[in-house]
Amino acid sequence: MTALFHRAVSKRQALSALGVGLWLGSTVLSACSPNQPSFKGVDITGADYAKGFSLLDHNGQVRSLADFAGKVVIVFFGYTQCPDVCPTSMQELAEVKRLLGSDGDKLQGVFITLDPERDTPEMLKAYMANFDPSFLALHPTPEQLAAIAKDFKIYFKKVDGKTATSYTLDHSAGSYTFDTRGRVRLYNRYGSGAAALAADVAALLQSK
Repeated sequence: MTALFHRAVSKRQALSALGVGLWLGSTVLSACSPNQPSFKGVDITGADYAKGFSLLDHNGQVRSLADFAGKVVIVFFGYTQCPDVCPTSMQELAEVKRLLGSDGDKLQGVFITLDPERDTPEMLKAYMANFDPSFLALHPTPEQLAAIAKDFKIYFKKVDGKTATSYTLDHSAGSYTFDTRGRVRLYNRYGSGAAALAADVAALLQSK
């Protein structure tokens, strides 16, 4: 009976090991599948937030994700008088476009101002030109800003300066990546680096 017990246990162990092996194998195959890219950023595919936008750009045209079908869109929230995070992030995005080479035209940078009071469309257009003329800045009304900041889970708070117009803003520093079909796919932490962002954009352009 002891021998039968040991054989039964050994059989269960073998089946268990086989099951684990099959699970690991399917995981590896899934990770290697061209339809399941491995990302550097935080994968938020299927998220029920950051659903999109419909806002005036710096040229006075209403823009939404549908305008950029076939392109990967990276959305960043900031303001033109930001001393460090915003210009660093936009310069990084310009570098991503350069790293993509011939696919650079399939990347659309979108900057949504958190400071519509001071960031006029003219200022936003000039600010985008500092990085890449193809990048678009969006100018929400205060009501639109409150709604889209909530939807994208963006934190921002005015910090008073020495004068009424010299305030700064504390704000979230990450960005969101949308695939070529307008679906939110990634949250990119601040300082991820142009190489990592470019790799994720390239992966999304290649995935079906």
